[in-house]
This record gives sequence, structure tokens and C-alpha cells, in this order.
Amino acid sequence: MVQKYGAVVTTAADATSGDSEHSTLLAAGSAPRLKEGHATIVSSVSNLSNTIIGSGMLTFPLAMASAGIIPGIITCIFSGCIGGFGLYLLSLSARYAPHRRSSFFAVAQLTFPQAAIFFDAAIAVKCFGVSISYLIIIKSLMPNVVESLYHDLASPTTNPPAWALSGRNWITLVMVILVPLASLRRLDSLRHTSYIVMFAVVYLVIIVITCYFSPLEGTKPPGDIHLIHFTPSFISTFPVQVFAFTCAQNLFPIFNELKTNSQERMNIVVGTSIGAAIMTYEVIAIFGYLTFGSNVSANIIAMYPSTSLFIAVGQLAIVILIMFSYPLQVQPCRICLDKIFLAGDPIKVPSSDADDEEEEEEEEEVVDEHAVSDMSFLKHTVLTAGIIGMGFVIAYFVDNLQMVLSFVGTTGSTTISFILPGLLFWKLSREDPSVSRTLNKAALALAGYGCCVFVICLSFNIYQIFNPSAFSSH
Repeated sequence: MVQKYGAVVTTAADATSGDSEHSTLLAAGSAPRLKEGHATIVSSVSNLSNTIIGSGMLTFPLAMASAGIIPGIITCIFSGCIGGFGLYLLSLSARYAPHRRSSFFAVAQLTFPQAAIFFDAAIAVKCFGVSISYLIIIKSLMPNVVESLYHDLASPTTNPPAWALSGRNWITLVMVILVPLASLRRLDSLRHTSYIVMFAVVYLVIIVITCYFSPLEGTKPPGDIHLIHFTPSFISTFPVQVFAFTCAQNLFPIFNELKTNSQERMNIVVGTSIGAAIMTYEVIAIFGYLTFGSNVSANIIAMYPSTSLFIAVGQLAIVILIMFSYPLQVQPCRICLDKIFLAGDPIKVPSSDADDEEEEEEEEEVVDEHAVSDMSFLKHTVLTAGIIGMGFVIAYFVDNLQMVLSFVGTTGSTTISFILPGLLFWKLSREDPSVSRTLNKAALALAGYGCCVFVICLSFNIYQIFNPSAFSSH
């Protein structure tokens, strides 16, 4: 009997070992039952898509302007496919972990146990940094949104109350909504907010398409438009596309919670989410670039006249998108911190000895009881309060963490999207005869690609510190 892909598999030798009593028990249906998840494919796709699609999509027209339409389309598809391949490898790796207890820590315990805590630390720092950036974006956007909506719905000559123009007041109010959401244990519990985010994304896509065919009064005239036109700013915008598909931190929770999480169903979740993200990015990039050409900025929505209620609601949609993406960063951060500071017993792999089958059944039953989360209420409360509290304080007093977050994104996103998926699956599968050598080598190639991206982007960030205007023009 061997452990593979998170389940106990009976080999031919076990079946003929003469253990008639055990065979009778199996026939009687007394074998341990593996607990099923509760999440549907729709909710899983929504949560994963919500994790992928963020405010970075507003920068895609600028990325296309830095290289031209054809290279812009190709690089977006390439980045999406590479990101999707990393998610596919993680879904395969998850099957080697105990049933519905897969995580980066659990998989790392089977491959690089001494480095498991460092992997979780990188993920925790990355998610914590991104969650802070979301709060800072909300703080900077809400005063403008309120002012636009107030002038459109009330009076153009009357200003909104002073308290409504303070970003700090708004993130304080927003926390009333975010704290309960970020405290939820299951990712699937956030499916309803992810549905709202998907509607917000569709609305933003409608804005970009509509304003191309029917430009609003006061829209800035377009600059030059090129099919192929590489500029120095391509070096700074390409990483935006590479990291725009980062969502690996939530792949394991989705795998654990998905009902009947077969590889086919996981492929549907990953493929649909990545495909939806690629289509969204491509539409916004193409129509945004065609509308403004070389004059496009890093925030496509900010370029449209805010005097229109149509655009003002779109700005509010961005806030909603970012706000409901916040809990999707807190949850993986909390899980990783639990492994770092409050880790319980090491991951146990069932014994391969046929004489210990009864003990294996008991272990599996314990695993089933904790299929989704084994974190105690105290652990959960303390870690959640720490993440939210520290993030709120930093976002409240700091207005710009762009450079710090750039380094966090470069190191963290590269690690969890490319390096770890490739490296972990390569180590797990290199002795597995059921895995093709081609796939094993491709996994190692993905890790190599991640290392290259890591070095290039980190070097670029360091270079930007000393030459901040080197890539400012396009």
C-alpha cells in the first residue's frame, strides 16, 4: 500500500497478501471515507479570478503602448500561459499532500522540509504587502470618487463635506466591512464578494469599449498608434504583465475546498480563471491603447473625464474591486503565519506497511475532521487581528509604499508563481514513474524562468532607485 496524490492506493501485492479480514472489511464498505469539499466550480473560478484580476489591469494599455499592439497581445498571452502552467503544477503537487490539507508548507515538508518555513515567510510577506497596498489605494481613490459622485448626483458647485474628502476616514469606515470578511475561515465563504467583483470588472470593460466607439466630451486626443514599436519603458511595463496573473497563494485553499477536486475539475478552474483574466486584460489593453495611443497613462480609467456619472461609477467599481480583493490576501497570509509561528505537528505520511492499515485508517479519519482548517479559534483570532491591525496602521499613516511593494512583489510573486511550483513538482515527481519526464523537465524549466525573472526585475528595481527617470517616457 502506497501514499500517492493524497490518497491510499492498494497495490497488486497488497491485494494478494492473504489479508482476507481486511478484504472483507473493504467489501463491507468500512474503509475510511475521504471528506468532500463544499465549494463549487463557479465559486472557485470566481475566487481565483478575483485573486488574479486587480488594479494592475488598468496599466495594460500603457504596457501595450510600450511595445505596440502585436507584441502587447503576445506578451499578455505568454504571461497568462506561464502563470497557468505554474497553477497546474501546484494542483498536481497538492495531490501528494494529506487529503484536503495541502499547502505550500505541506508540500515543502515532502520536498525541502528545512526550507518550508522560509517559503511560507516569502508568501506571508508578499500577501501582507499587497493587502497594505489595497488599503492605500482605497485611501487615495475614495476622496476623488466621492467628489465626482457628489458633483454628478448633487450639485456641480457644491463641495462634499470635509470628512468625506479624507482618505483616512474612508479606510477606517471600510474596515468595518473588511474585518468580518477577512475573518472568514474558508475561501469559499468569500464567493459572494467575488461575484460582485466580477460585475465590477465587466463594468470597467464596458467603459473602455464604450469610450472607444463613443468618446466622451473632453477626452484627451490619441497619440501615435503602432502595431510594433518597442520603447525603453517596455522594460518597466513587462513585469506588470508577468505579475498580473499571480494567484498561486490561493490555489491550495481552492483545491482543499473544491467538491470532488479531481484533476479535470481543477484544470477547469485554472483554465477558466486564467482565460478570463487574459481576455479581460487584452480587451482593456487594446481598446484603451486605441483610444489614447502613446498618450495613455498608467491608469486608464483616470484618463476619462470624471464629469460623467458613467465614469464616476467606474471609479467606484475599482474601489469595490480592490476592497473585496483584500480578504483574499489576508487568508493566505494568516495560513502561512500559522505555519511559521504556531505550527503544530509535522505533516504525517501514512505508513506503507500493510500491518499498519488500521492505524492508517485512524490517521485518515483525523485528517478528515480537519479537512479545511485545523487552526484553533485563538490562533485564528490573534493572527487575523495582527495582520489587519498592522496593515491598517501602516496604510493609515503612509501614503506611498510603491518602491517597497515593488521589491515585495518582485521577490514574492516570482517565488510563489514560478520558482516554487516548478521546483516543488520537479522534486516530487522525479522519482514517480507515472509522471512523464517531459513534464518533469518543464517544471524545472519554469523554476529556471522564475529565477531569471527574479534577477532581472530585482536588478531593474535597484536600478530605478538610482535612475528614477530612466524609463519614464514611452
